[in-house]
Amino acid sequence: MTFSILARDPVTGAIGGAAATGSLCVGGWVLRGDLRAGMSASQGAAPSTFWGEEVLLRMRDGAGPERAVAEVIAPDRGRAYRQLAAMDLSGAAASFTGASNQDVKGALTFEDGIATGNMLGNETVLGAMTTSFADADRDFAQRLLTALSAARDAGGDFRGLLSAALLVLHPDRPPLTLRIDHHPEDPIGALQELHGKATTGEYADWARQVPVMTDRERVLD
Repeated sequence: MTFSILARDPVTGAIGGAAATGSLCVGGWVLRGDLRAGMSASQGAAPSTFWGEEVLLRMRDGAGPERAVAEVIAPDRGRAYRQLAAMDLSGAAASFTGASNQDVKGALTFEDGIATGNMLGNETVLGAMTTSFADADRDFAQRLLTALSAARDAGGDFRGLLSAALLVLHPDRPPLTLRIDHHPEDPIGALQELHGKATTGEYADWARQVPVMTDRERVLD
């Protein structure tokens, strides 16, 4: 019931993901990230938040995405109803899609990322996401948002959309985690508007003092 994209920005070292769904609160369920491990998207008919966290722990301990995904899904008897994507810090990615998720479903890897989805409007949605991300001449977060918009316009979730989310982690900047938990008209448009507000003006000025991976004691006077 969700489409998502995970990606890496080789220029800045940022990693991030974006997701949208025809249900509520996609940000709380799907996206996870760790600058010491990578990104994950755990979704599907009955998504497991354990999967998203556990695959990151395995990658942090040195497992590649394929091995990490395989180890996480193997013991779960409900895996047929779940979907998982994982991307490490190099941009390598792997995925699993349980057979009991509703069509159209699947995953598509691309350079420095992966797109996954289920309950998609048609077979072109994932390709629209990856192409749009690759072609967008914008900053990293905006490229992820552009990919969401392209997926929506290509068919999106066949039920329509209610929520959308963005998560970007950067070694030199505070985490950017934005969520639209319920918006029956245009959650992706609302997410784009929220992104604009969160990255400009007084809020953006304040966020520059927040400690980051490369400066854990940061305080700006």
